[in-house]
Amino acid sequence: MEQLELILASPEFKVSDRIRRFLSYVTSETLAGRAERIKAYSIATQVLGRDSHFDIQNDPVVRIEAGRLRRAMERYYFVAGQADRVLIEIPKGGYVPHFSWRSLDPSVGHEQRPQHAAIAVSARPKPRTPWVWALIGAMALVVGGVGMSQVWRNDRAVDPVRPALVVAPFANLSAGSEAGLLAAGITEEVLVQLARFKEVSVYVRELPGKTTSALPAPEAGGRPGRAFVLEGSIRTADGKLRVSSRLLDGATAAILWSRAYDADLRVRDILGVQSDIAAKVATAVAQPYGIMFDTSQMKAEDGRPESFDAYQCMLRFYRYKQSLGQDEHIATRQCLEQTTALYPNYSTGWAMLSYLYLDEDRFQLNRRPGLPDAISRARSAAQRAVELDPENVRAQQALMTTLFFNQEPTEALRIGERALALNPNDMELLGEYGSRLAQAGQWKRGFDLLDEAVARNPVRSSYYVGMQALAAYMLNDDQMALSLIRRADLASFSLYHFVAALIYARAGLDAEATASRAQFLKLRPDFFANLDAELAKRNFNERDRAVLIEGARLAGFPLRQRLTHAD
Repeated sequence: MEQLELILASPEFKVSDRIRRFLSYVTSETLAGRAERIKAYSIATQVLGRDSHFDIQNDPVVRIEAGRLRRAMERYYFVAGQADRVLIEIPKGGYVPHFSWRSLDPSVGHEQRPQHAAIAVSARPKPRTPWVWALIGAMALVVGGVGMSQVWRNDRAVDPVRPALVVAPFANLSAGSEAGLLAAGITEEVLVQLARFKEVSVYVRELPGKTTSALPAPEAGGRPGRAFVLEGSIRTADGKLRVSSRLLDGATAAILWSRAYDADLRVRDILGVQSDIAAKVATAVAQPYGIMFDTSQMKAEDGRPESFDAYQCMLRFYRYKQSLGQDEHIATRQCLEQTTALYPNYSTGWAMLSYLYLDEDRFQLNRRPGLPDAISRARSAAQRAVELDPENVRAQQALMTTLFFNQEPTEALRIGERALALNPNDMELLGEYGSRLAQAGQWKRGFDLLDEAVARNPVRSSYYVGMQALAAYMLNDDQMALSLIRRADLASFSLYHFVAALIYARAGLDAEATASRAQFLKLRPDFFANLDAELAKRNFNERDRAVLIEGARLAGFPLRQRLTHAD
């Protein structure tokens, strides 16, 4: 227990309270001789706050939190716990901790115990000794080898649906073994981060004992999508690190993107630097609206949906999300329906199609008569996406959004939190989950997540900027709301004009409010005929509905006289 107390007291053990409870629980239970009781169910219900109905198969919270705990423990022993004699490890595949002793110096007897000062951390970390670098390098090579092999095994042939990204090991342009270990660590972290983006098939150019100079051949009958190559290098000098990265077109070798990242290794720990830089590289390259999904790359086709391959269909979806217009909606829906018919196991395609069906109802775009209705089709498509790949963030996001608009906000937000744990770097998820939180009344947290989403890709985030403007309005920050609504560019999206009218009216800008009101009524003339249902569909609470109704009155919308704040 003394070692547990040292870890929990260390400023380098930077984790949430529930991770601390997780470690305390499994350690104390094991020391008390109750290791056999340590199961996913007991951890979920006794530590993580889940109720007795916890679903082990469909709720990955224990596995996710265990992974975070393992990474935090590794970081602690690399940084603050180098002098600790007792090692506490949580082996992968289980939750029962393993305890072991280590000798810090062969000449020192086992009875010597580390002093408390041995784990104190100054503002400037001590230079790492050669054995620490060797340990870091060995772990990077072992973990990297396993990770690279896993990527290769999972994607042995070119995926005919998703674009391919070939990752070359980052080159070491500096002398010395330490820089080489840094390069290996950066490469591994980039692979880990990229694997979270399910729109991309990740390949490795070089594997232990195997070298590949090009993509493997596609399976018979498959149509290879577009290919990209990610390369990079590292340089070190005087304790400083520079990581350069670039994305190349796989067919032409043209450089599509490049960026350099700098870090000072004298004031930051190496594992944190590797993780931060890798997250920035992966997010810039592989996130929705990232370099690989730049909709300006869309081919000049003849307009028929059948002429688009799956990659072009994916680009079309993200272009639609930027406009939310009628024409883009129907073309994208047709394209995705044909893609999922051709590739029925394409989880991301089903998730995207779920959004197109949902938008028939929530935005009144190209509605189809008859049954099943739009919400039912959206839910079925989202559930199919999750069944095909439970760890696909886009699938979880689609299910969250569909459930939210089906008046199941509690379950929807639970799924959103799970998706955020799977990939906290996904701009599209940050924006969508932030929007749902805001509409459910959590305006401040929703605004913050939206702000993070916009910061990750400010060029292609008009919808989320518009949602931010509404959140600022509901938080009574009229100046911020006005600034944001003027930044949003959604002329073909009806609800943008509704929000704009509310913001302009409260700011006293009568001419702008009048223009926005007229445009909204032109696009949605029947909206106020059933305002109750429109507000209920979006799960606004009573207080927020009252604010919106009063704002609509002020903006001059044709409200029915019977509507009151209680509506």
